[in-house]
Amino acid sequence: MAGDSVHSVYRSPLTSRYASPEMAFNFSEDKKFSTWRKLWLFLAKSEKMLGLDIKDEQIKEMEANLTNIDYNLAAAEERKRRHDVMAHVHTFGVCCPKAAPIIHLGATSCYVGDNTDLIVIKDAFNIILPKLARCIERMSGFAEKYKSVPTLGYTHFQPAQLTTVGKRACLWLSDLLMDLRNLSRARSDLRFRGVKGTTGTQASFLSLFDGDHEKVEQLDQLVTEMAGFSSHYIITGQTYSRKVDLDCLSALGSLGASIQKICTDIRLLANQKKLRNPLRKIK
Repeated sequence: MAGDSVHSVYRSPLTSRYASPEMAFNFSEDKKFSTWRKLWLFLAKSEKMLGLDIKDEQIKEMEANLTNIDYNLAAAEERKRRHDVMAHVHTFGVCCPKAAPIIHLGATSCYVGDNTDLIVIKDAFNIILPKLARCIERMSGFAEKYKSVPTLGYTHFQPAQLTTVGKRACLWLSDLLMDLRNLSRARSDLRFRGVKGTTGTQASFLSLFDGDHEKVEQLDQLVTEMAGFSSHYIITGQTYSRKVDLDCLSALGSLGASIQKICTDIRLLANQKKLRNPLRKIK
């Protein structure tokens, strides 16, 4: 059997070759599980603010251990408990013994799972959008530079009529601008799942606050704001609606289609010697 190294197990080229360091980190286990711990901290802070018996020293202990993750212990706990969230609740509790009784208080697995997914999606949009805007800016400069350079236009990849290099680039720009709009809209439409309980009824939190509906609503809003969102979904089940994922994927898929079209055009134009891929000596 091959040795224990990154080269002895499958690695997706999406991360090892094509992803930026910041995007690779965004979907990493470190980001995921440290965000779980932040969400448990936000919940405990908010519950304390609203009157539950949670001590300052418990909060400080959680704050000091957000990234102190023992993955070996978590794996052992998951084998024993057969539940990833409960495994990490216990693992967090080991390094926060004073806070252990109040970690995940009243919450369900999707409190950390789904809310973390929404944070990761939002952060991914925040990585993509500036890069897309920069691409549009640079392509705009290319279009302006070559706006008067004539070139042969095609229909069905057959010679048709004169156009300009800049005009062709503007066709690409038009698609990318639509993608920028769609991605910006998808990002701005994202909300937080929030504090909803096991089936979306908030029953566990109503129990914690002795049936005080107002405090439960305040809890939901406090945690939402601590997590960096201005609003949360009004109604959910155990999970937020997967239509949200579809909406985000649709915008991303549209961008992918635009990029594929641009790259195919460039490849075909290179074949016709209309564009050229500069070769370095070392290549």
